[in-house]
Amino acid sequence: MIVAVLSALAEPTRLEALRCLADGSEHCVCELMRKLGATQSRMSRHMQVLKQAGLVVDRRDAQWVRYRINPDLSPPLLRLVAAALDRDLVAEAAA
Repeated sequence: MIVAVLSALAEPTRLEALRCLADGSEHCVCELMRKLGATQSRMSRHMQVLKQAGLVVDRRDAQWVRYRINPDLSPPLLRLVAAALDRDLVAEAAA
C-alpha cells in the first residue's frame, strides 16, 4: 500500500489536486480541471489513481463525481500526506 501512496504523491498534478482537496471541501473534476489546467480525461485518471491508493474518496452527485481526502486515513498516512503538502492536516483533522 505504501508504494501506491508514494507513487500517487510523486506526480505533480496529483499532488496539486490533493493540495486543493486539503481545504476540507469536496471538489468535482470540473473544478480541479480549471484550477490545475488539466483535461477532463487526464484529471479523472489522476483522481482514480488517488482513489486506488486510498488517499481520496468520491461521491456521485447527479452527473458529477465529487472528491475529498479520505477521512479514514490512518494517522501515519495522514502525516505522510501532510508532509507532502507541507500542511498540518493532522491538527486540521482534529479541529
